[in-house]
This record gives sequence, structure tokens and C-alpha cells, in this order.
Amino acid sequence: MDKNLFSKTLFQKFVKIEGFGGILLLLATLLALLWANSSLGDSYSDLWNYKIGFKTEGFELYKPLILWVNDGFMTIFFFLIGLEIKREVSIGELNSLKKMAFPLFGALGGMVVPVAFFLILNQNPETLKGWGIPMATDIAFSLAILNVLGKKVPLSLKIFLTAFAIVDDLGAVVVIAFFYSGTVNLTMLIIALILLVFIYILSYKQYYSKFILISFGLVIWILFLKSGIHPTLAGVLLAFSVPIRQKINTPEFIENLVAITSTIKMSAISKKPILSKEQIQEIDDLQDWTSRYQSPLQHMEHSLHGWVAYLIIPIFALANAGVNLTSEVALDTQLVINIILGLVLGKSIGITAIILFVKKIKLINIPKDITLRHIIGTSFLAGIGFTMAIFVSNLAFESDPLYNLSAKMGILIGSVIAAIIGYLILRIKPNSAG
Repeated sequence: MDKNLFSKTLFQKFVKIEGFGGILLLLATLLALLWANSSLGDSYSDLWNYKIGFKTEGFELYKPLILWVNDGFMTIFFFLIGLEIKREVSIGELNSLKKMAFPLFGALGGMVVPVAFFLILNQNPETLKGWGIPMATDIAFSLAILNVLGKKVPLSLKIFLTAFAIVDDLGAVVVIAFFYSGTVNLTMLIIALILLVFIYILSYKQYYSKFILISFGLVIWILFLKSGIHPTLAGVLLAFSVPIRQKINTPEFIENLVAITSTIKMSAISKKPILSKEQIQEIDDLQDWTSRYQSPLQHMEHSLHGWVAYLIIPIFALANAGVNLTSEVALDTQLVINIILGLVLGKSIGITAIILFVKKIKLINIPKDITLRHIIGTSFLAGIGFTMAIFVSNLAFESDPLYNLSAKMGILIGSVIAAIIGYLILRIKPNSAG
């Protein structure tokens, strides 16, 4: 099979997972909104604020359910982001400056300009810490819309949006690490980093164990949580320790595969529905060789994608999107508007302007099947900031429920407007000039 065709097939499967995940994300969001604004609204709040965990005399891990989702479940989401970043930088769409340039410049414009919009428009010092909210892009929602458009958009545009969103996620991770973490307990942080270095050394020595990764990962997550650094960052750092290369090469695997197959054929002396001892042994050997042949990073990424897209992100939406629209508490209208403008105008202007500029000075090459209309439409879709934007809002306004509620309202409205505009632009039939 042609290598490019194979990689495109894998990418198309990825897009389908993210696309369907976007539909589940939408349903979870609507359910959260309906639940929070129904006669059962109090039960919504009570559920997510219900504390669970354990306490001892010297240690406590006792948190509201919503924080278990945001600090615990989302660590798995960030772990997957880390795997995607490592894969793309190592062997994917970001593994060379030439490949990286197009989505990289787009992501830079899509982060810097929305932040600038927010800072210029913001007049309230208390809401200034929300500047990181409009810089995020939700890959699940945006790819879901591209999937709905079908053949109206080229596959290269989906690849651009995915690579762009991964760079955008990396930017968000850096921002969270440096600007949205609390007071740091250096002792716990240093212990966590020592454990991470140990895992990195094992990876460098080509030793990889899921048991060690999970065991050490749990300890590192707790250390990050207690150190004041947001624990989801532990997920990203742990992901970078997962090896991308197989333990054996393709010729060696094929050689053993042929030998095992031959032995199984020779052992097939009867047509009974059960296997002989020799066949069972060969199948066990085959499983061992297969596990050694698979890329640990690729295998783990493949295993986690469905769980994250179909369970973790919808639960996150269900827990965080329940904005009470009937609340008598007045929202901060200016904050709502600032975030809407940052997501809708900041993203679209930032991405389109910087891509056209760097294309003009010949720093990037845009695929021939991607037109200006595609770039503008996708730049609006990038304004769908749902998952990461709400996550940053929770960090920015953790102690200010009014501002957090206002920010979430801005995220919801801005994301809907950006999605509608992007969809309409991309579904327009191009004329003969393209």
C-alpha cells in the first residue's frame, strides 16, 4: 500500500472519531444547559459540587466532583494532547519547518490577535486574568463541522485544522503552566520532576512499561496537584516519555510472522474447533511479537482517542457547560462581549491576516486545493473555543463565580456564532475562479 495513502486513511479515521466526538460534545452541552435551567437545576449544581475522596491525619484528597473531572479526567485529555504533539513533531505534519510553517503561523495569529482584542477591550482589572480564554480552539467541534461539509472541503484543509489545533493546544499548555498555576511548593515539584526524569531515562534506554507509567504517573499527578502546578500538565509531560519507535523493525517482525504462520500450519493436523498446544504457543508468541512491533505511542494514542472523544470530553461538557440562563445574578456584559469578539473576530482576523502576510513574503506554501475561502472559513471555525476555553475560564475565575459564569456565556455564544459563520462560508459553492 502507498505510504501516503496509508497515512491519509489513518488520518481519515482520526477525523471520524473527532467528528462524532464533536456531536456527543454538542449533545452533552445541550443536556447541561437544559438540566441547569430546568426545575432540576439545583440537582445539577448539587451533583457537581458533591465532595468525594479521602482524608487522613497527614494527607487529604477530598474534592468536589467537578474538580475530579477538571483536574483528573482532563489529565487524560492532556496526556492525549501530549501524545499528539510528540507524534506530529516527530513524524507527522509538524516534523519539519516546511510542514510546520503553515499551521504554525496560523496558530500564532489565532492566539496573539484574540488576546490583543481582549486586552484592548477589557476595562475591568478584575477580569484581566481572563485574557487566555479566547486563544483556544476546540478540535472536536471544528472537525465535526468539517465532517458535516463532506466533500465540500478538501482533506488537506482538515489536516491543516488538526495541525493548527495541536499547535494551539501546545500554546494553551504553555500559558496554563506559566500564568494559571498557583503558588508553587518547590519541594513537591522537584520530587515530581525527578520521577519524570527517571521515566524519561527508561524511555531513552528503550524500556517501556505501562505499569510503571501508570504507577509513577499517579504519584506525579498528586505531586503536581499538591505543588500548585495544575495537575493536567503532568499528563502532557508524561506523554512525552512514551516511546514512538518499536522495539523491533519491520523485516524482523515479518521474518518471525512467517515462521509462526508456518508452524501453525504444520500443527493444524485436525479440524477440531480447539487449538493444539503448539498453536496456542505460537499465537502467544505472535501476540508478544506484535506488542513489540507496535509503536507504544501510536498504540496508546489509538486506545485513548475513543475514550477521550466519546466519554471524557462529553463528561467535561456536562459538568461545565451548565450556565444558568435564568439566574437573577446579572452577568458581566462587557466580559461576555470581549470574549465573543475575541473568539469570532480575533481568531478570524488573526489567522487569515498572518497567513496572507507570510504567504506574500513567501515564508509558507499553501496546498493548491486550499483557497482563500477555505482559509477564511476555517479561521472562523477556529473561533469555536469550547473545551479548552472553558478549562482556562475555570482556572482564571476559580474564585469569581460571576466572572466564570459570564466567561462561559461568552464562550458559548462566541463559539456558536463562529461555527455558523465558518460553516456558511465553507458550504458556499465556489465559482469557476475558486
